[in-house]
Amino acid sequence: MKISKIILLSFAFVSISPLAGACDICGCYNPPLESGSGSILSHFNLSVAEQFTYFGTDQLDGREVRDTTGEYMNSSITQVVLGCNFNDRFGIQLNLPFIYRNYKRPYGDEIQYGSLGGIGDITLAAHAVILKKEAGFHDRGSRSSGKEIRTDIGTGEPDFSALMVVDAGLKMPTGDPGELKQNYNDVETGGIGPHDLALGSGSWDGSFGGSTEVRWKRAFFEAGVHYSVCGPGAYQFQYANTLTWSGGPGFYPIRNEYGSAGLQLNLSGETKGYDLFQGRPDSDSSLTALYVGPRVVAVFGSIDGEIGIDLPVIMNATGYQSTPTYRIHAGVTWKF
Repeated sequence: MKISKIILLSFAFVSISPLAGACDICGCYNPPLESGSGSILSHFNLSVAEQFTYFGTDQLDGREVRDTTGEYMNSSITQVVLGCNFNDRFGIQLNLPFIYRNYKRPYGDEIQYGSLGGIGDITLAAHAVILKKEAGFHDRGSRSSGKEIRTDIGTGEPDFSALMVVDAGLKMPTGDPGELKQNYNDVETGGIGPHDLALGSGSWDGSFGGSTEVRWKRAFFEAGVHYSVCGPGAYQFQYANTLTWSGGPGFYPIRNEYGSAGLQLNLSGETKGYDLFQGRPDSDSSLTALYVGPRVVAVFGSIDGEIGIDLPVIMNATGYQSTPTYRIHAGVTWKF
């Protein structure tokens, strides 16, 4: 296939399948696509990832409002991810999240301070590489041997590479959904509701999506999209289906045989409908958001790393909700 067709196919895939950004309740960390040499992660990989979200901006029907109680929530989700690639096309991964949240909120006529933590909902996912293309190879260099100059010492990194991956996952109800019992109390809780605090959903959920990376020399474009389908959960509560996506252009200031370091302008977003309680929509639960921020990626030897920050530029929340003021995400992957 010609390079021009590969590029067009890559961006066609991007338009329907951007790298999923992680929402605060259901996001799973996916290790980076590349190992720095244009290949998917080999054999086994172990990742540790963190997403910290500060909820400190209140909205009423999509408009920011002044918070007179000083409510907030700090949410930390730490994930341990164990992956296994059977070959260069198929693999699986297990995501084990640990969640910690502390908050201040109105609860009836009082101001409530609290914290909670524990294991979240575990996810088992599988991925398949549907396209892997490299082109524009160059010899690494030449070496003189007596009167003969050899130019076939080895083949260097290609100018162009494209990688596309699809995946599907199953989220299991391992996290504690106990906070959802508060829905029966019918007590005013400000912008932080029981569904924001729960460590688990109590439901079996499915997800599917894909991601891609297209690189031309030092310039690259990464993107992905994921859609989660939520089943009936604990205490007659059901989280809404959620679409998350992210992507953007980037550049590698450093890229050689020893490793690479790149900077990406990342746009990410999420949209979800209304959660259901006893079959009726929860008016304080629907959300559409767009974030923008920098992301740094690096690969050196068997270690991959990334860190980024997301700042909301569009936030449209229904009812009365505390929404993210910012979020920070980072991850380190060891390939062995």
